[in-house]
Amino acid sequence: MQPWKYSDSLASYTQESAVSKVQWILWGPIAVTLFYPFLLDAFHYLVTDDQGHRASLTLATAVLAALLLLGVFAVPAMGLALACKKSRAPYDDVTTTRARRLALMIVAAPTLYCFIGVNSIMLGSPVSDQSIWVAGWLLLGCVLTFARKAPLPQVKRSMRDLAWLRVAHGVAGVIVLLFVTFHLFNHLFGLISPEAHTAVMEVGRQVYRAPFVEPVLVVALLFQVFSGLRLAWSWSAHSVDAYRIVQIGSGVFLAVFILGHLNAVFIFARTYAGIETGWAFASGDPVGMLHDPWSIRLLPHYAIGVFFVLTHLVSGLRVVLLAHGAPRLRVNNLWWAGAGASALVSLLIMLGMTGTRLG
Repeated sequence: MQPWKYSDSLASYTQESAVSKVQWILWGPIAVTLFYPFLLDAFHYLVTDDQGHRASLTLATAVLAALLLLGVFAVPAMGLALACKKSRAPYDDVTTTRARRLALMIVAAPTLYCFIGVNSIMLGSPVSDQSIWVAGWLLLGCVLTFARKAPLPQVKRSMRDLAWLRVAHGVAGVIVLLFVTFHLFNHLFGLISPEAHTAVMEVGRQVYRAPFVEPVLVVALLFQVFSGLRLAWSWSAHSVDAYRIVQIGSGVFLAVFILGHLNAVFIFARTYAGIETGWAFASGDPVGMLHDPWSIRLLPHYAIGVFFVLTHLVSGLRVVLLAHGAPRLRVNNLWWAGAGASALVSLLIMLGMTGTRLG
């Protein structure tokens, strides 16, 4: 019989603590994220009657519907909050870094769910989107839990070597910014009428659908996706402040959003379904995104997408201003003002897309 050793006991306790840490910081958020599609379905069920129209809500059901919708938006917000969790070391241990990267994926949950839905339709999958969602997150949790703990790269050196990519990402972003500015301006006309939105869109399409413009725009968008994901991967191994986390998290969301949008427009709409990508396509008309069981997922997808695309730009501006010696307090106040304006623009666009009209 082997004698009891304190060192063996301590090693066993340390290993058990490490396993417990992995289970908590990985599986807790995953467990919450699993409920995301069911929160959406429950909200849709409450606000829709048996004929697929707006339901008459009592005070109790209206409050419950509001809480469910709040829960939907709380899932990506939880991802941001978890990603902001700092470690004592400037370069985090592998478990903390994996947890942060998982949190950034949770931020992108609304647009990931849309991506799954579009591809399920094209593949003719007999499995429900909710089942695919649950299975995917459970599989991801298992992979992260049992994956080998490879040593982290030298983050400082990695980010210094990627300086050229950060510059290129910003330059390509200027091209994308021109399109995004018009696109959001166009969607604000939905508050007037779908016809007003369509009229403005047709003017813009003369430019961004031109044979020599559209390929350049698509290439710029794809470069933003892959360069942004590369930068996010490196930054996510580093303890950074909340402003940087919002920039990284919004970038991850937008990377999936852009890929999903290109997939939905070029592959699903133009190639697979042969339909026009106008107001009805975006808003779920004639039923509307609130009352269509599939299109309800577009509500957080678009709302957070608009907010993040503007906040991401404001975050990039913050970095540039700080690099040029602007006072940190003034720059941070500018960021908060920009984030507030982003939320307002998102709200106005979503009001228009869900049926609110001026006058």
